[in-house]
Amino acid sequence: MNTLTLIFRTSVGKKFVMATTGVLLFAFVIGHMLGNLQIYLGSGPINSYAEFLKSKPALLWTVRVGLLVLAVLHVTSALQLAIENRRARPVGYENNKVVASSLAARTILLSGLIVMAFIIYHLAHFTFGLVDANLLRFEDGGRHDVYRMMVVGFSNPWVSGFYIVAMGLLCLHLSHGVSSLFQSLGLKSASLSRFLDRFARAAALVIFVGNTSIPVAVLSGLVK
Repeated sequence: MNTLTLIFRTSVGKKFVMATTGVLLFAFVIGHMLGNLQIYLGSGPINSYAEFLKSKPALLWTVRVGLLVLAVLHVTSALQLAIENRRARPVGYENNKVVASSLAARTILLSGLIVMAFIIYHLAHFTFGLVDANLLRFEDGGRHDVYRMMVVGFSNPWVSGFYIVAMGLLCLHLSHGVSSLFQSLGLKSASLSRFLDRFARAAALVIFVGNTSIPVAVLSGLVK
């Protein structure tokens, strides 16, 4: 029996998998946002950035496959823990009043699943061109014109609206999840609890503003 199977046999192991994959996915979200924000520098920088990534296909596909594995492990461990928690109390509470529980905490599993569905759509839209193949045909001096692709893609209000809603759910997820992962890793002491909770909410807000500013800028004509 391999190590991963052994880890998934215990609740502690599942929490460890969910936390470590969460840390890595959180780091990717920040890096991805910083890359996309180069759209405000004009077509040159963001197209050069995209060209650099595509010039390293082995690295690019390693990252893509790695992210897919991380996402699957994260969702699988979360679902298994949710099932275990449900089985641990098969009879519902007599008093269903919510006590000391935030909206983010109560909806973290649902928001995570919806965000996962959005990621699949987002990849189909901008990465693989399954939604609109024309987006992959834009060129800028012989290289893919990612700047124009983003502008055209986000010019559709329905696409931008879906993106903004998904970012809201992602950041709602992060506002609780980032703090919880430290607890799962045994790093959330009583003295650090308030700081980590505030850090999680602040990070989620920054990510939401940064990512949603792009479709808003396109729709408002600030970026065109």
